[in-house]
Amino acid sequence: MRRELVRFLLVGFTTVAIDFIAYRLLVAVDLNVSLAKGAGFVTGTLFAYFANKLWTFNRPEAGTAPGSALRFAMLYGATLLCNVAVNAILLAMFRDRSFVFQGAFVVATGVSATLNFLGMKYFVFAQRPLGSKFS
Repeated sequence: MRRELVRFLLVGFTTVAIDFIAYRLLVAVDLNVSLAKGAGFVTGTLFAYFANKLWTFNRPEAGTAPGSALRFAMLYGATLLCNVAVNAILLAMFRDRSFVFQGAFVVATGVSATLNFLGMKYFVFAQRPLGSKFS
């Protein structure tokens, strides 16, 4: 699990960079902040899925296993909602603070990253016996 966690963190840092760059660019062109945050998250998610599947968890066959796409969509749908909600709540709570934009991003990302690691390890890319539900 240690190797997977280190790889997950490396992929995660790259994913966060992709997410943040997309978020900032979309906000800069006057897209609604929540839509921009969601779009940045989705952009990072696409990278994270393939990097984690192929490198972190070494499960290239997971993309073709029945149910893996559904499990991935369920996990990322839930963590997307958590990410955007945490970001919006913190922006509203601390709107008068100078660090709020970056701080809300970091906290929202931390919450969703933790949920994503656990979900990918034990739900999306978990080894499953033949014939099990969602296999």
